[in-house]
Amino acid sequence: MRRALSSFIIISLGFFLACSTSALPQHGTGILAGVVLGPDDKPVPHAAVTYQSAGGTAPHAVHTDARGHFTIAKLRSDNYDLRATAKGVFSEWEKNVSVRSGKTKSITLHLIYAKEMPKAYQAAPKKP
Repeated sequence: MRRALSSFIIISLGFFLACSTSALPQHGTGILAGVVLGPDDKPVPHAAVTYQSAGGTAPHAVHTDARGHFTIAKLRSDNYDLRATAKGVFSEWEKNVSVRSGKTKSITLHLIYAKEMPKAYQAAPKKP
């Protein structure tokens, strides 16, 4: 009888612990990767990509490589807001981009807004 009761308690305790830990939030890390395109739809090298958790905490920035690509590794599972800027032009904020543990989320940011279009993106005048 005692042995059966002990076994029942151990099995019940194991079941309870297994159920309670599966309900805990996942705190792994994921990757956010992407490309920044200019108003001409070409990749923008060395653009700044600013990102923060969707709650507005801990803003950070990375830069694109020579091909306009960026990678942000080891992000906690959360939703993030991000925006790109380069040569006086910036993108809209991409809101609530979901990064999940063990996954890579890909995104494309388009530089579209400026008070006036910088010369770097203006078409050269056509020769008559």
